[in-house]
Amino acid sequence: MATRKKSTARPSSIAASNGNLRGARAAIDRPIGVFDSGIGGLTVLKALTAALPGEDFIYLGDTARLPYGTKSNEVIVRYSKENTGFLLAKGIKMLVVACNTSSAVALDAIASDTMVPVIGVIEPGARAAAKASRIGKIGVIGTEATIASGAYTRAIQRLSPRAEIYTRACPLLVPLAEEGWTNNAVAELTVAHYLESLKQSGIDTLLLGCTHYPLLREMFVRILGPRVKIVDSATATATDVRGRLRTLKLARRGGAGSQSFFVTETPDRFVRVGRRFLGPQVESAVRIER
Repeated sequence: MATRKKSTARPSSIAASNGNLRGARAAIDRPIGVFDSGIGGLTVLKALTAALPGEDFIYLGDTARLPYGTKSNEVIVRYSKENTGFLLAKGIKMLVVACNTSSAVALDAIASDTMVPVIGVIEPGARAAAKASRIGKIGVIGTEATIASGAYTRAIQRLSPRAEIYTRACPLLVPLAEEGWTNNAVAELTVAHYLESLKQSGIDTLLLGCTHYPLLREMFVRILGPRVKIVDSATATATDVRGRLRTLKLARRGGAGSQSFFVTETPDRFVRVGRRFLGPQVESAVRIER
């Protein structure tokens, strides 16, 4: 399925055109697939479950091959397509690319080979930042690959051509978040080092271009001060997903949704660390082979 050319028809319209109400119902009841390079995408999943409590989600964390942010574009695209193929085989009705690096580098390649709707986190995050900024001075932090791609800069400039955008790669923040080092002296020194140039630039909005970074939100506020708005793409992405499901008539109504978790390595660690991101609903994870 992952190798078929992209169709302009949507799952719901296909079912309706055939008069197959059972097919339409089956499409609605399918889960939504979410993938990330590891654990950070759980911040996006948290926003998705809050916005769409009746939907089922299948989450894949490629924990064996993280971080994606230091990989070449070719490798990021390959890994992202493999993750997509796994989730498509689970019969998903929509794919959410929760990884900022994959969204920045591989989203077009994924969407061109995928029949289900695909939503990344770059465009929603850019819209949220452009809307939040009062004076048009926006800082963007992320992994090396995300920042080097220029994806956030281009997306924000399309929305706000006069905006001044200041970017900073912050590779050490991911391991800090995963280790739970979000409120100690090491974290404060590291965050202060990365944000110093952005602070000096006079930004009024900071866009968190990595799904791990919301765990360090309090530290960002402490370093930058309360006047700088902190924006992450999770809530905006969830809003986009909800809107797209309604437009395509694929949204479930009523009931309580479920979450299933798959990883490529160390499921026990995923559960332990994942609870910092999502909470106690991360009960178990299934390891898959690569």
